[in-house]
Amino acid sequence: MTGQDRTRDEARPPVDYSDPNTSLDADEDRWAWRARLRRNRVTHVMWRTAVGVVGAVVTVGGLIMVPAPGPGWLVVFAGLLILASEFEFAQRWLDFARRHVSRWNDWIMAQAIWVRGVVALGTLLVVWGVVWGYLAWAGIPQFVPQWAEQLLTQVPGVD
Repeated sequence: MTGQDRTRDEARPPVDYSDPNTSLDADEDRWAWRARLRRNRVTHVMWRTAVGVVGAVVTVGGLIMVPAPGPGWLVVFAGLLILASEFEFAQRWLDFARRHVSRWNDWIMAQAIWVRGVVALGTLLVVWGVVWGYLAWAGIPQFVPQWAEQLLTQVPGVD
């Protein structure tokens, strides 16, 4: 983290999760249009349901994509971000993830360059192993261009 990031995080007041409500009240919301939705019980329930469904679909889709090639964790965090806009449990999970990713980043940046290189190489090997395993198990997808398919068929175990 840079000094500017630290001061921004330190300036942010800690989130109080002791509120017995599971979502923000109308007077706690910073966005006027959402505060208006919260004042009416029916629109509040409809809005929370829509956010819950969309956030859950995005999060579950991201979890499915984690072992498959693709931006799985990024999509999981996007789903948590959607859910955290309405639900305190998701805010807690997002804060937990943010805290641990920040700790990992601080640790890895404090290491020697060769350690970072080994971690990067290990990550690359894991990603390559997952991609190879997927292609060996499911075969080459139909949407892959002809030139890429010709290259992939030369990889041992991929048909």
